[in-house]
Amino acid sequence: MASQEVPIKQNVSIILKSDTEVLGEVMVVAYGTAKKESFTGSASVINNKKLELRPITNVTKGLEGQTTGLLTTSGSGQPGEAAKIVIRGYGSINASQDPLYVVDGIPFSGDMSSINPADIESMTVLKDASAGALYGARGANGVVMITTKQGKEGKTKVSWRSTVGWSSRSLKAYDMVDQKDFVQLTYEGLRNGYVFDNGYNWEAAGKQASADLGGVLGGEQYNPFKNYTWGTIIDPTTGKVQADAVAAWNESWMDAVQRDNAFRHEHQLSVNGGTEKTRYMFSLGYLNEDGILINTGFQRYNARANINTEVNKWVKTGLNVSLSNSTQNFSDYDGSSNSNVWYSAQFMAPIYPIYVKEEDGKDVLDANGNRQLDYGDGSVQRPQYSDFNPVGGLVDDKADIKTDVAGLRTFLAFGSDSDDAGWAKDLKLTLNFGLDYRNKSQKSYMNMHHGNQATAGGLLMKYNRRTQSYTFNQLLTWGRSFNLHNIDLLAGHEFYAYKYEFLSAGKTNLVDGILELRPGTNLYNADSYSEDYRVESFFGRFNYNFDEKYYFSASIRTDGSSRFQKDNRWGTFWSVGANWRISHEKFMQDLTWISNLSAKISYGEQGNDNLLRYNGLEGGYVPDYYPWQGLYPLEYPNANQVGGLIGALENKKLSWEKSGNLNVGIEASMFNGRLNVSAEYYNRKTTDMLLGYPKATSSGFSEYNANIGSMRNTGFEFSLGGSVIKTNDFTWNLTWMGSTVTNKVLKLTGESPEIIKGVFSIKEGMPINTYYMAKSAGVDPATGAQLYWVYDKDDNGNITNEYISSDYQKAANSKYYSGSRIPDLYGSINTDFSYKNFDLSVLGTYSIGGKVYDSLYAGSMEIMYAGNTWNKHALRRWQQPGDITDVPRVQIGGSYTTSDRFLVDASYFAIKNITLGYTVPKQWLKKAGLESVRIFGSVDNLALFSHLDGMDPQYNFKGETDYSYAPNKTYSIGFEINF
Repeated sequence: MASQEVPIKQNVSIILKSDTEVLGEVMVVAYGTAKKESFTGSASVINNKKLELRPITNVTKGLEGQTTGLLTTSGSGQPGEAAKIVIRGYGSINASQDPLYVVDGIPFSGDMSSINPADIESMTVLKDASAGALYGARGANGVVMITTKQGKEGKTKVSWRSTVGWSSRSLKAYDMVDQKDFVQLTYEGLRNGYVFDNGYNWEAAGKQASADLGGVLGGEQYNPFKNYTWGTIIDPTTGKVQADAVAAWNESWMDAVQRDNAFRHEHQLSVNGGTEKTRYMFSLGYLNEDGILINTGFQRYNARANINTEVNKWVKTGLNVSLSNSTQNFSDYDGSSNSNVWYSAQFMAPIYPIYVKEEDGKDVLDANGNRQLDYGDGSVQRPQYSDFNPVGGLVDDKADIKTDVAGLRTFLAFGSDSDDAGWAKDLKLTLNFGLDYRNKSQKSYMNMHHGNQATAGGLLMKYNRRTQSYTFNQLLTWGRSFNLHNIDLLAGHEFYAYKYEFLSAGKTNLVDGILELRPGTNLYNADSYSEDYRVESFFGRFNYNFDEKYYFSASIRTDGSSRFQKDNRWGTFWSVGANWRISHEKFMQDLTWISNLSAKISYGEQGNDNLLRYNGLEGGYVPDYYPWQGLYPLEYPNANQVGGLIGALENKKLSWEKSGNLNVGIEASMFNGRLNVSAEYYNRKTTDMLLGYPKATSSGFSEYNANIGSMRNTGFEFSLGGSVIKTNDFTWNLTWMGSTVTNKVLKLTGESPEIIKGVFSIKEGMPINTYYMAKSAGVDPATGAQLYWVYDKDDNGNITNEYISSDYQKAANSKYYSGSRIPDLYGSINTDFSYKNFDLSVLGTYSIGGKVYDSLYAGSMEIMYAGNTWNKHALRRWQQPGDITDVPRVQIGGSYTTSDRFLVDASYFAIKNITLGYTVPKQWLKKAGLESVRIFGSVDNLALFSHLDGMDPQYNFKGETDYSYAPNKTYSIGFEINF
């Protein structure tokens, strides 16, 4: 509290006020702490109360909407899976864009799903070079610092928290046609093919299409309309499905493979307390969450112990230990494979039943009276989906990952703040050691009865992935105040070692019911490898402030990475920053309504060595630990001898990708903290990017790793929040956050100023991953053909003639740049209310601008296989000459080229969380010996408002979609008791 002078009277009433200078928010930052109002860099703090509101299994999903400048994906709905994060734009092209995660001061190499969100005290997001430069190369894409709960001095407190919840799909499903509309569109697709591809007249084409329906759709056993045959289902006079056709079944494959109320429950016990010298915190946690996809889920046991003790005035030490064991059951298929139910079950034609049917359409029961799954393996098979059933695949095929994670953090500190220390006062030496261990054991089984491996007698693959890393650093700090001058110095050394070991084996022709490799007779696969990575660093920091008004900071760090050849291994990175607390100037003293007003500026340079490579065994892009070396894969036998190929070309000059970061900001707190405003501008330029330098294909290689090109990200961030209403009984707080990012590729290579990958272009002068595709020009009213804008080029490559054509091959060579996924503005709106013992919080997130190329939607509008179905938007299709519409004539396996017709506005608004709680009055608890009891209920991922039902605009940062696990909506209730 602020001290006051009052006149002496017989009766004195004094109301103390908060001293905002003393109570300034303290943040955990790189290798220490700092007051928020004095910090020269850009950082945001997320407290544990924000994380506790959401029923999440992975802490990365709790970051969305909590700070500016942070973009997240929605993440897979598979329980335990993480969300992807980028901070302040897209820092690289081929190197990693992921931030560095630091747990209790040590970089974290474990599994994010192993961290119990209930164990977290706070999270700090470091966004600029001044904030994160002390982490050097590993913090080039920002830093997320996780601080776990520590023991507190006082009597022992015991806390128990339990929640139960029910999950379902949060995304609306794509709006697909019903059975009659599917048959109608299939008929028209066949008829249009005969007219426009084979020269039939309309009458002959219609007759042929009717005659072909049965053969195309799988015979009468898959005709749900038992009062008509396939040959008579179309009325020849109208060309429409018979109006009185009645379906004998109407079964939804998506409903069959999903749970509407997948159950989850979570329980947490913690013990906290300590004396003046020793403080402790212990916790135990258990989580069991069913996935919305049947036979998927996640189960986790975790334990944590944090102990800190003061041995004497000169020595302090501490030990943090965490253990986690988890099991994740999942469906081991992706993409457009039949076994991936997110493809097949969503886009399977609605006429096909899940269960075997009699001729009259009734279920065929087995000897026990149970329905039997239809695998489409009868005498007449379903098109494309033979010997497959989505429910059977999820039941018969099995995939799981069992993960054991252990973490250790320990420190030993020498030094004292006491005057008894003499010249050594405030001089401290701290030794920190951290160890992260992770062991993943994966099983993938494809059954021997149906599907991909039936003819091989089943396939069983087992994988083991073992990761171990440790960090050892030594920090020497000294701080002293001389009148109005305050100095804080840090010098340190750090060594990081990482080792990854991979082992896999597989067999076919298995014994039914035994999911072990030993009884399998045929070896399918056996492989192993290991990877090592080392980083050594020297660093220092200088902080100075004068009279708590003028702050200056500077840091420097030199990193040596084993990823580069020894002559180019070391990189030096640095930052400088300043902060002016304007509110402390004399000319501001009369403005008592301003509690704090600060202006800050910083600049620094960081590095990035985390080049990525594609690894099919790992299912995606993984770190490349040997990017400069010439590599020779030896898995190609030469008769009975070892055989090898040249896999990658050497480049000894390969070195650090660099990122220069400028940050300018202003922060203000007004009306005793009732209103808080912050605004920042950043300019981030990446140079010497780690990219593939193109080579002539005649050399046998398309590229080699090199430092080439540059890219820039700029943007603004703002946060406006405070207490709209604040009385003794009622409080209403509201916060609005907004961020922008503008990306521009400045330079690639002279030989290749553009990189084209699929529908994306990375080109000088344009944003990263700009859409590059044909441009739709509508529909030809005469023929119903898709029209495109096309052009010719002269000898110099300049466009000379632009016109409209239905020639899809010409359109494929007449591509246009069509924007990108990058939004114009994104952020969150967070509000909370409290009335007496009730509290209510609401979190909403939004994104405005940008586009998504929805390939799933495109596939449901341009059908390639007769067994797949259409989106309802196809009902707007062209049907006869003269029709004016935006949807071309339907065809099955028609000829198209990718166009901007399926670029969808990526803007959205999402209600991420609503939580209502009630705290039981303390006077009710005294007799029970309880300190506090809180009861709460919440709904997570309640609603998403976007431009296309079924599409996930947050699927990834490029602007793609895929056949993947849908995000979840979860209703939960719970209680927390403190003893």
